[in-house]
Amino acid sequence: MEQEMKADSDPDLDPEPGRPLTPSAPPGWLDDCERIVQGRGAKPLPPPLDPPGKPGEQRSRPSFVQHSVPPMTEAAARQALLRFVASRCCYGSRAAGELAIRQLRQLGTYRYRLETFSESRLSEWAFEPFTKPGAARPPGDAPLDPWDVEVRAPPLFQGQTWRCRVPHSALVRDCHRCHGHGRSRCGVCHGAGRTRCVTCKGSRWRLKQQKRCQLCSGTGRKRCNTCSGRGSKTCATCQGEKKLQHFKQLVITWKNNVFEFVSEHHLNFPGELLSKVSGENIFKDENVAVYPIIDFPEPEISLASQRAIAEHSAAFATSSRILQQRQTIELIPITEVHYQYSGKPYLYYIYGLENKVYALDYPERCCCSCTIV
Repeated sequence: MEQEMKADSDPDLDPEPGRPLTPSAPPGWLDDCERIVQGRGAKPLPPPLDPPGKPGEQRSRPSFVQHSVPPMTEAAARQALLRFVASRCCYGSRAAGELAIRQLRQLGTYRYRLETFSESRLSEWAFEPFTKPGAARPPGDAPLDPWDVEVRAPPLFQGQTWRCRVPHSALVRDCHRCHGHGRSRCGVCHGAGRTRCVTCKGSRWRLKQQKRCQLCSGTGRKRCNTCSGRGSKTCATCQGEKKLQHFKQLVITWKNNVFEFVSEHHLNFPGELLSKVSGENIFKDENVAVYPIIDFPEPEISLASQRAIAEHSAAFATSSRILQQRQTIELIPITEVHYQYSGKPYLYYIYGLENKVYALDYPERCCCSCTIV
């Protein structure tokens, strides 16, 4: 899950706690108030041409061997069904305990997964009330290139988002909302300091009592509660500080992009269930850039590897920096269980190392048609 991290070193990299950052426009356009407020102008940054690391030398091709599915016993198959039945309110356990298992057909399928851990950077202008006179950086220091800002990357293949300031990018200007006054006209009384009396509705008289309105002393108007009669209120943009500090904000996103493929198993079994279970890891390759798998006993896996690497390279190489890649192959066990109950044949499947169950037509059901764990 993505989360935000705070910098703990250079003060230029530390967003001040409690200060909401509102996107703004570059300082050259600070007179365009609407552009500042709406925050247009944020743009993604293409990565530098030189990658942070180089892929290692291509290793010798692994010699793939045919892997066998771990054996399933009748006792384990029955126990898996009993756990499945216990998790269903409308399934009876008697059939699971009394059924006669006729055949255990050991099957398996391969799952290929490619993970590409990438880093992308977005530059946008932000501002905050300027509360530290004399703290602005003197002109002349050129802001760092956003890709030159050094940050600590999270653990590999774990997504995060981090926001920080680009050093030397701060500029101080009068608040565009109040034009440097620190206060703005009250929107309730429109600067008058007084509003129509809600009791007499501005008529000055209480019609039912036939006397002057006591709440407004017969004036028909009363002091504005929003601005306390001043006609203006503290500017919400600069919070009364009169000035804003504009700075470039860097949004860094680390993302784990996943490509997954499960080979065809030709069973009466929903393939999407296999994404929820684990299998036996039979191959793992990790590097800055991995190479396509070839000569795997299941040709579909080799083709999936070639397609995945090509797709990730086309999708991420030009818009982000690829930090690491990892490809794995898992063997997911599937057992087809044929059994009899009350003289009729039935079938259910046990899949994954967790021994999950998919029951097509469990014989003892009383209300709903739940079949999947």
